[in-house]
Amino acid sequence: MDTESDKLVIAVLAGTSRAKRVSIHAARYVAEFGRGIDGVEIIFVDPADFEFPRDGDDPEGKDPHYTNITQRADAFFIVTPEYNHSFPSTIKRMLDSEYKNYFHKPVALAGASDGPWGGVRAIEALVHPLRTMSMIVLSTDVHFPYVPTMFDEHGALLPECIERTNRNLQSAYDELIWMARVMKQASKAPVRE
Repeated sequence: MDTESDKLVIAVLAGTSRAKRVSIHAARYVAEFGRGIDGVEIIFVDPADFEFPRDGDDPEGKDPHYTNITQRADAFFIVTPEYNHSFPSTIKRMLDSEYKNYFHKPVALAGASDGPWGGVRAIEALVHPLRTMSMIVLSTDVHFPYVPTMFDEHGALLPECIERTNRNLQSAYDELIWMARVMKQASKAPVRE
């Protein structure tokens, strides 16, 4: 993997645009961790930077910049907070806008919550729509439990959380990168008639 064209492009999607979101720290950490992996280009997607004027994937409901990112991406890593035992409408809206650009692309999931489960219910709720979009949902998830206590006031992960978080992120990225390479190669194979 020596050339830019050989690099895997992974889009890390933050799951909410809520004003007082704490999960953005987890999403940024996931992106920064990925930037340290050879052969990978990370595109960080903060939904606050995009505009989706209407529901669905009709042309008038798309953000051209986001469309470009989803076309380029070989894989996705979604970092979502848990709101009311589910995921935020923000991530659903983003996903709905680009149905064809997710087809047969792998996705890793990370959850964040104020409580002890680290967004596990948000991840469980998100699996069904992702599979419906023909994405390949990986089995290795990352959890950020008690997320407000994991990061300092500047958004830096606390030292006592680094080892466990990095170990879990490495496992998730290993699986995501492996699957992205497999699917990228498979997409070049001729289709049987």
